[in-house]
Amino acid sequence: MDQKILPNIHSPEDLSSLTIEELSELAREIRQRIIEVLSINGGHLASNLGSVELTIALHKVFNSPEDRLIWDVSHQTYTHKILTGRNDRFHTIRQFKGLCGFSHPKESPHDHFHAGHAGTALSLALGVAHNRDLTKRREYVIPIIGDATLTCGMSLEAMNNISRDLKRFIVILNDNAMSISKNVGAISQILSRILSNPTTNKLYQEVDHIISMIPSLGALLSKKGHKITGSLKNLFSPAVFFEQFGLSYIGPIDGHDIKKMVDVLEGVKDSNWPVIIHVLTKKGQGMEEAIKNPVSYHGVKPFDPETGKFLPSSSPKPTFPKVFGKHILKMAENDPSLVAITPAMSAGSQLDGLMKKFPERCFDVGIAESHAVTFSGGIAYGKKMKVVVSIYSSFLQRALDNVFHDICLQELPVVFCIDRSGLSGPDGATHHGIYDISFLNAMPNMVISQPRDGKVLKELMESAFSWGRPTAIRYPNLATDEPEGPLMYRQLGTGEILAEGQDLLIIALGHMNHTALEVRELLEKKGITATVLDPVFVKPLDSDLLCKLLLTHNRLVTIEEHSTISGMGAIINHFLMAQGFNNVQVLNFGIPETFLDQGNYHDLIKEIGLTPEKITQRVINHFSLKGITDYEYRMT
Repeated sequence: MDQKILPNIHSPEDLSSLTIEELSELAREIRQRIIEVLSINGGHLASNLGSVELTIALHKVFNSPEDRLIWDVSHQTYTHKILTGRNDRFHTIRQFKGLCGFSHPKESPHDHFHAGHAGTALSLALGVAHNRDLTKRREYVIPIIGDATLTCGMSLEAMNNISRDLKRFIVILNDNAMSISKNVGAISQILSRILSNPTTNKLYQEVDHIISMIPSLGALLSKKGHKITGSLKNLFSPAVFFEQFGLSYIGPIDGHDIKKMVDVLEGVKDSNWPVIIHVLTKKGQGMEEAIKNPVSYHGVKPFDPETGKFLPSSSPKPTFPKVFGKHILKMAENDPSLVAITPAMSAGSQLDGLMKKFPERCFDVGIAESHAVTFSGGIAYGKKMKVVVSIYSSFLQRALDNVFHDICLQELPVVFCIDRSGLSGPDGATHHGIYDISFLNAMPNMVISQPRDGKVLKELMESAFSWGRPTAIRYPNLATDEPEGPLMYRQLGTGEILAEGQDLLIIALGHMNHTALEVRELLEKKGITATVLDPVFVKPLDSDLLCKLLLTHNRLVTIEEHSTISGMGAIINHFLMAQGFNNVQVLNFGIPETFLDQGNYHDLIKEIGLTPEKITQRVINHFSLKGITDYEYRMT
């Protein structure tokens, strides 16, 4: 690609001398850069293509990092990264040891917070603004939120705490009429109806400022004027919705018109109260295929940069989420009492088929995880409906209290199908699903299970409602086998022996059983035989089977793709102590207590030592099993 301007941009300061025409050319070059890199790496495409001009305008007008740009979710910060000195490393985005796909403070002083979940920017920005005022500084604080952010209750909580006299606080509302899937709810309807004019708003601010300066009566007249203006505006525009929260509304503005954006941003810099600028952008701008299919091109896998068509999958096997999506549709076809709920992840969770065929029984509640869980409890009340909540592991963290208070405490048999359990690979630390066992295990009455393959997943889904308890079925976004044969009923708390041996007991969770079986083969070459147990259930454990195996095995290895200090290994360790198995030597494998960055799945597994080869070597060294010689092995 012929790039004339981008190679000369090393920091936001380099934008100051560029004309509007040159900034427009820069936008084209950045857009092409994003397309070229993501066609190889994958990543968040449509949202970044839609926010190019907006980001350029922000860096043209404001002085980052002194002025604080605080991005909600921050998956749309690729242009921001390119403009802030990271263009030479942009080809490493979402790669092992490369740039993070979200904002990352250790990467650059222009990134102020780790961010990966929606709804945090307003609260963070409000706190930063109060820190600034308390320490007598004067920088601007600019939270950049999406229209979907407003479906998140936390954002409304933050808006409720914005005071009218907060200065140098400018909220950018990037409205592309989408989150990941199509936006839902009343807030999205408000935005779609807004008709307002920035010139009128600016005039209103100036007149209000003059009136407020009148001695004695100024403040009263200004307050009355706000009420009158709000009433008039409400006849024509729901912009008053924002002004009731103390935000002066301006917009909507064409988010792809750099000149207009720059003019508006310059125009509000001297505002005496907090401002929200409503910017209209098009998700996928600059790439026809992404504009036509914004959901499919939100988070992309590698594609042809010329045609936009996705490249063939490297694996013919289905993923766990695809097995879930296909089977829950089949279950819903056979059972009219089945209901599914998702917080804005219908596409990623593979619920689109169910939503299309049975829209009255499949609810997308928007970015509202807490509401999704408590709402599911309400539907499950009376136990006449079978309720499934499909949710990502790291998103379930946001609804911890609701799981406890509104599901477990009420003893409601809601089934949580927890997607993306395990390493999230390129998404990194904010998305790794490696903590859910720890907080779910603390809940009385909660069932925790994990299937090793697609068939066991379907069996757990079919069996779960018969247990009559809150249930979690966790699984990763990885390719899996679907062994043929009739589905068997899964008895609650019953494990399964996959292989038998004498020297070692290996307990592996879910898909890590395949790793365990490979470890067994490697050990066997050294003359060491191992029993491999798939517990299927982390809670309740199959205590009878486990006690029986521990009577004949005094060396125990646990393998899981979860935090070791609070996952299956910790649960097994507690079981050993409680049952008095003091003579059993234990070695736990899992995710170390650290925040893992992004990377290819296999690179991350290798780095934390969860490959069959590394596990085998540690097992031999830890238990001093290398004393079994080749001669002894041949004699046996």
